[in-house]
Amino acid sequence: MNGLPRFFAGYFGALVVLLALDAVWITLTGPTLYRPALHAVLASGFRPVPAVLFYLTYAAGVTGLASLPGRGAGRWTGAAWRGALLGLVAYATYDLTNQATLAVWSRQVTALDLIWGVFLTACAATAGYAASGLIRR
Repeated sequence: MNGLPRFFAGYFGALVVLLALDAVWITLTGPTLYRPALHAVLASGFRPVPAVLFYLTYAAGVTGLASLPGRGAGRWTGAAWRGALLGLVAYATYDLTNQATLAVWSRQVTALDLIWGVFLTACAATAGYAASGLIRR
């Protein structure tokens, strides 16, 4: 009965953390990591629609695949580990595909992005776990 409210609480918690942490990361590393290494393949301007779609979709994946299964197991560490694994798989898919197919892609970007994806997604999954716990049975 409380499945949908619990999902949306977890979703909101994960989404807020994804947005907040990624905003800081991109602000700090964009000019010093991404732009110098990938300037040849970067768009000339920010495209908000794909960015919004990514965060909305990724937060749903984090919630359904990490936060709520962690809640079901009764441990925040389960959510964090599931989130870390999801982050590794998602960010590795993106970075390693780019490294394999693009003429310009930095190994340093791949390595740091994988670490960031693991950390970011583990944090978001833990936040989703905590927020979903606000809904009582």
